[in-house]
Amino acid sequence: MKQITLLLVACAFSLLAGGGSSAAKKSDNPAAEISAVLTDLDDAASKADYERYFSHFAADAVFLGTDATEHWTLAEFKTYTKARFANGSGWTYMMASRHIYFSEDQNVAWFDELLVNARYGQCRGTGVLVKENGKWKVSQYHLTIPIPNELAERVVAMINKRAQPK
Repeated sequence: MKQITLLLVACAFSLLAGGGSSAAKKSDNPAAEISAVLTDLDDAASKADYERYFSHFAADAVFLGTDATEHWTLAEFKTYTKARFANGSGWTYMMASRHIYFSEDQNVAWFDELLVNARYGQCRGTGVLVKENGKWKVSQYHLTIPIPNELAERVVAMINKRAQPK
């Protein structure tokens, strides 16, 4: 009976030690940490969760939207988002692929990702994250709609036509 008890204690200790080791490995994987931040950012937006969404942004963050006029400081973007999220309306972008890169000192990262949205189809998110107090924060986010090369001239012509005074 003592051997079984010792075996159970040894197994439990081994599991606890292994769990601590896995947790340490997770914190040693900055790409996984950044991916988790970006995935949670998307999830919070889809659920119109204002507090969770903005917990991922640096204090001096900038958000660039799909329209050329959408260059928002964090305060401006919070004002826009608060009104939209207040009625439960967020936005849903599902990540299709993501690439993450790091500065040599591992304190700055940048990413590009392809996203899918029900209204806009394929989109691209790019941005920069900085490590603040051990946590990755979005410093800049840029959402774009990639235009296939064979459509680019027509799209540019439509934009130029719209911009001309009437």
